[in-house]
Amino acid sequence: MVEGDLHENGKLVLGESIADLGGLTIAYKAFEKSLEGKPRPQKIDGLTPEQRFFLSWATTWAANDRPEFERLQVKTNPHPLGKFRAIGAPSNLEEFVKAFGCKAGDPMVREQRCQIW
Repeated sequence: MVEGDLHENGKLVLGESIADLGGLTIAYKAFEKSLEGKPRPQKIDGLTPEQRFFLSWATTWAANDRPEFERLQVKTNPHPLGKFRAIGAPSNLEEFVKAFGCKAGDPMVREQRCQIW
């Protein structure tokens, strides 16, 4: 929910949401490939490389938008709001669940996940 009873328009943002999921999926595969044949990277600030990967995705979409801007965006922009992009694609990836040790019922664990490829 954006605010009050205002929601994203699923039909409007569908294409970009699919693109986010596809892009994140490919990026994660590239990340895994980059680690092949190398020593396991150490944790940094208590975070594994996998956790840092997903946190960098979320940080990309960090914003502090005014409610007026959000209302305009959900009516006209085919991209979901950043706060939804930060959680939408990762919550569909099993790799995210593994990276953070999530369990069924946790907020970022979807019962039904979308999968590309």
